[in-house]
Amino acid sequence: MSFIFRTAQSSECADADRVLRAAFTPYLAKLGREIPPDYYKWLPASIERGDVFVADEGGRVVGVAATERRQEELFLDRLAVDPSKQGTGLGRWLLLRLDEVARERGDRAVSLVTAEMMDHLIRLYGSQGFEVIHRGLPDHGKDAHMRVHMLKRL
Repeated sequence: MSFIFRTAQSSECADADRVLRAAFTPYLAKLGREIPPDYYKWLPASIERGDVFVADEGGRVVGVAATERRQEELFLDRLAVDPSKQGTGLGRWLLLRLDEVARERGDRAVSLVTAEMMDHLIRLYGSQGFEVIHRGLPDHGKDAHMRVHMLKRL
């Protein structure tokens, strides 16, 4: 695996959008939802703030981690791996890089939320040191599937 982890560049917004859509279309379908055209309208501003990271393989974006800075915590809003790279360990690799980012910033934890029905994701995050801290319905109200809130203390 020869990936480069770095902050996304403005010129890579379309590439990041492509990876996010490819990874999240099946996820949202399981929740009974579709990705609308403007679903990632927040992405350019997030890239400009330096809150989006990519895995680059030979000049091609194959992984995306969209984060949000919170008080003493790095919130992982989206973790997406290009379908052609799923199952290769790239997701775990990205999570380790995010731990490094959080530590460098002085954060005490990394947190995330995922759908309860996505037990493979809960297992993945659990294997990387995340603990379930809360379960509940999503705040957005777009579906009625339970969410799992997870935290990894650094």
